[in-house]
Amino acid sequence: MDRNQFIIATAVALFTAFILGWFASWLIHRLTRATSAELAELGRLAQQLHATTEARDAAQADLSASETRRQSLQDELAEAKAEVEELRDYIDRKFARAPGDDA
Repeated sequence: MDRNQFIIATAVALFTAFILGWFASWLIHRLTRATSAELAELGRLAQQLHATTEARDAAQADLSASETRRQSLQDELAEAKAEVEELRDYIDRKFARAPGDDA
């Protein structure tokens, strides 16, 4: 094999390797490419995720507001209980009854 034949054989081998690599790349891209139905499904799932996230955030805000309101009502109830106890003590002292005398 002389020099020109060796260069031509090497060029053909490299070109063949290039073509095979390009074909393999195209084939893999073709087989793994997402279809329009899959892309539509992904878009729909993204919208649902966004809506669900907004609903979760709104529910957390409502929960926080409810917790604040509950704590406020518990504080008011504790104050009312203390006031009732003060009034009972006052009434007991006013009428000079012993605490536990329910008759």
